[in-house]
Amino acid sequence: MRLGSPFLVCVAAAMSSAFVISPPHMWSKLILTHHWPSTFCSMEHCHPNISYWTLHGLWPDKGIDCNSSWHFNSSQIEDLLPDMMKSWPDLLNPSSSGFWKYEWHKHGTCAAKAESLNSQHKYFSKALELYHKLDLNSILVKFEITPSEKYYTFSQIERVIESFYGVKPKIQCVHPSQNADVQILGQIEICFDPDFNLVDCEKQLTWVEFTKPGWDSPMGAGKPSGFSVCDHDTPVYYPPLS
Repeated sequence: MRLGSPFLVCVAAAMSSAFVISPPHMWSKLILTHHWPSTFCSMEHCHPNISYWTLHGLWPDKGIDCNSSWHFNSSQIEDLLPDMMKSWPDLLNPSSSGFWKYEWHKHGTCAAKAESLNSQHKYFSKALELYHKLDLNSILVKFEITPSEKYYTFSQIERVIESFYGVKPKIQCVHPSQNADVQILGQIEICFDPDFNLVDCEKQLTWVEFTKPGWDSPMGAGKPSGFSVCDHDTPVYYPPLS
């Protein structure tokens, strides 16, 4: 068959078209991130009245601020708002929707490359659904990992999560100083594939920590994030509600 045949031309055109319409930088993993309000507020000087793990966000492992023209509209998630206020609160400004707006612009517009998350309602409702299905707070309580003045070993916390969910989480702490005798439990990430099946999270630092402008909240641009992967050999403080 000669090079310029109609068949090859059509195949080349089809391949070119397929390349163009494929979403660039399509993500391969979703990171459902929980944070512990007492730890967050000890750094941000807020006063939570919340003694359970809350949602921090649902983050694709690739992409950031993927569509700046796709504006957040709370009217599209009006039926979700009661659950959002309880499960995904803005700890700095409880009556504000600014945190959700920030998370939508930064992460939701990238998650929306998948058809299953291609609207604000799909994105936020799926995050809430995964959060409730995991029920991280209840699982920790069930296995006697509770806020306390006593310290835990890192392996105690990691073992409970790994044995129950069957995957490796990423557990992050605040390290008050380089040679501190204790680290403070702050954030737990549990990961999913594009079909929402549980998968292992990466233990090393990920793009999220390199690209986010400090604290991943609307009021935190320019501040150090504070969270890094917990050290295996340093005792862990899981602070109770003050």
